[in-house]
Amino acid sequence: MCDEDLWTDMIPDLAALGRIHFGNVYEDTSLEGMARRVLALAPERFVLVGFSMGGFVSRVLALMAPERVAGVAFVASSARGYSDAEIERRKAGFRPGDRPPRAGDAPSVAIGLHPDRETDPVLLARLRGMQRRLGREVRARQAGIARPDGYGVLPGITCPTLVVACRQDRLRTMAEAERMADCLPQSRLAVIEDCGHMAPLEKPRELGRLLADWIADVGL
Repeated sequence: MCDEDLWTDMIPDLAALGRIHFGNVYEDTSLEGMARRVLALAPERFVLVGFSMGGFVSRVLALMAPERVAGVAFVASSARGYSDAEIERRKAGFRPGDRPPRAGDAPSVAIGLHPDRETDPVLLARLRGMQRRLGREVRARQAGIARPDGYGVLPGITCPTLVVACRQDRLRTMAEAERMADCLPQSRLAVIEDCGHMAPLEKPRELGRLLADWIADVGL
């Protein structure tokens, strides 16, 4: 449930690396459908950056068209499969890591943010704005997507890859990121400190530097 505003603070740094293209992951009901749609509208050859669910799509796309993908950056993502129960919880409006409210809890909390920022009014407004613009139909499509375990196919992605983990991410574990990096043949693992799940919003400059350094180092 993130639109192009997720990347707003990173646009100057990303534009310095090349032409920016935003993939459409809003109209399909499967990772394969999303990957095909992104691929159909993408440049002939490109570096793929997938955030969170976008990392799942990026995995499928990179295997679908390896001749077109120069490199892949997986940001706050995973290859862990989702159980049927988890998918049903997502359809019902629950997110991974949700917990019942406790007495004294703040009325508005985003568990996707660093614990010190989970009530930040500016960040909450941006998250709500993206969700409002995308609407219920997109949420339902994305929540219901099957996400089978993908660790076994990661060795097939042979282009350079960057796995970015966030130290205080409460939606993705460090172990998931480390396992991804171990399975990818040409991977680099990087950790953003003092950051929750929403790295492009919380630490845009740090993430931009990681992407730029990786692209330069591997010659993309």
